[in-house]
Amino acid sequence: MEEIITPDVENITELFEAKKYARIREIFVEMNPVDIAALLSDFPKERAAILFRLLPKELAAETFVEMDSERQEHFIKSFSDSELKDIMDEIYLDDTVDIVEEMPANVVKRILSSTDATTRAMINKILQYPDDSAGSIMTIEYVSLRKNMTVADALTRIRRTGVDKETIYTCYVTDYNKKLLGMVTAKDLLLSEEDTEIVDIMETNLVYAHTHTDKEEVSQMFSKYDLLALPVVDDEERLVGIVTVDDALDVMEEEATEDIEKMAAIVHVDKPYLSTSVFETYKSRIPWLLLLMISATFTSMIITRFEDALSVSIILSASIPMLMDTGGNCGGQASVTIIRALSLDDVEFKDLFKVIWKEFRVSLLCGASLAVVNFGKMMILNGRDPDVTIIMIIVISLALFCSVVIAKLIGCMLPMVAQKIGFDPAVMSSPFITTIVDALTLLIYFNLAVLILHIA
Repeated sequence: MEEIITPDVENITELFEAKKYARIREIFVEMNPVDIAALLSDFPKERAAILFRLLPKELAAETFVEMDSERQEHFIKSFSDSELKDIMDEIYLDDTVDIVEEMPANVVKRILSSTDATTRAMINKILQYPDDSAGSIMTIEYVSLRKNMTVADALTRIRRTGVDKETIYTCYVTDYNKKLLGMVTAKDLLLSEEDTEIVDIMETNLVYAHTHTDKEEVSQMFSKYDLLALPVVDDEERLVGIVTVDDALDVMEEEATEDIEKMAAIVHVDKPYLSTSVFETYKSRIPWLLLLMISATFTSMIITRFEDALSVSIILSASIPMLMDTGGNCGGQASVTIIRALSLDDVEFKDLFKVIWKEFRVSLLCGASLAVVNFGKMMILNGRDPDVTIIMIIVISLALFCSVVIAKLIGCMLPMVAQKIGFDPAVMSSPFITTIVDALTLLIYFNLAVLILHIA
């Protein structure tokens, strides 16, 4: 009975040192390319390159696509021209374009030299599309059919050409000018009679994208319509490529990562965290930190302006962090909710007043609850302090109520306004809104204290 080997670094290393290469190859063949890529990333680059050469050609290509760009670059530099050609011949065109975009010029030159003239022309064409467009993530490797074909003709065509296509489940019907006419699925073909014409079973009410459609919008279309592939047409509605669901998922992940980074006040970096140098990480964080630090100067100016009012009672100063934190948290809640709704197309700018009205009512309930609880808390903890009067507690609680209302209104409005004027709504997230809310909270608080307590 053959020994069961767990595919981890330690076991593969033991087999490698024992020169049991055939056994390693057998283990790899049973693994998913994603898992092989993850396993190889734990080995030193030189040994990983040797292990990679044990993979069968097709599996090697699938594994190569799943690697990070740094490891891909190292492998390409270690490949002979024939090895590189074997890999690139097995990789789908859209994956080749993704690799080319990540590589330095000298590596790109080697990649392009290993492909034929037709493939190079296709790569260059896709690279000309804007980075954030459907054209930049599409593949031209799809199955096209004619409407006057029979089901038997279509199946024959799929058998002859499908091996080089990224998907054969969804097939597109075009005329001789490549104008998109309809779509049929493999299920439609298998369940139809062989002499049935494609025109009789094809679906004509299609969802499609244009080459310059934003790729985030494309990914949303996959989620909205439960698609496996989406056709991409040019301005004359000629089919030029398709986007497959795996590429749409990559876009969703990328966009979600960018939004999270913007909401955390970080400039987007393409590299994985552990592959990003300290200096690159520093550069991605320092711009927003500097901006937020400078903008926070306004809060210190406000505090300085009302320093005489603060000197009346220590409780007025001690309440500032609570007021600012609560206001910032409320503004952050509202902004994140609206940013999420905008990304899902649940709300649009035309819904601004509906959103404001809803958030206003929510803010009244939240503000009243927090103010009442704060009043009770302060009465219990500070009620016996002779320097703390009920009027002071009322002022603090009232300022808290007003801060919550203002924070939620700002939190819901700014992302929608940002999107309307062309900015990413994620920019108007917690750090940015918190800075604005902090300043307004202090202004409300000190003016209430001056007005009600008659201090200057």
